[in-house]
Amino acid sequence: MKAIKVMAIINEQGQITLDRPLMTEKNSRVELIVLIPEAGEINEDDKTKEEIIADFRQAWHEAMTGQTIPVAQLWEGLEDV
Repeated sequence: MKAIKVMAIINEQGQITLDRPLMTEKNSRVELIVLIPEAGEINEDDKTKEEIIADFRQAWHEAMTGQTIPVAQLWEGLEDV
C-alpha cells in the first residue's frame, strides 16, 4: 500500500474536500485515515493559502525587479553559528 499525505477540509455536510487533486490511478478504491487535530494541537503560526500566495507574489516581484541577495552572501557568518 502507498501513502499520500494531503490536507483537506471537512464541510458542514461531513464531506471531505482535498486541497489539491491526487495524482494517482483514477477510479480506484482507497483506505482513508482522517487525523483531526485537538484544539491545543492547532498551530496558529500555520499560514493560510492566501498568505502563502501573497508571500510568493512578493518574492517573485523582488526577484523580477532585482531585489535579490547573492547566494554566497547568504552563507556569510554561518560558520560561526
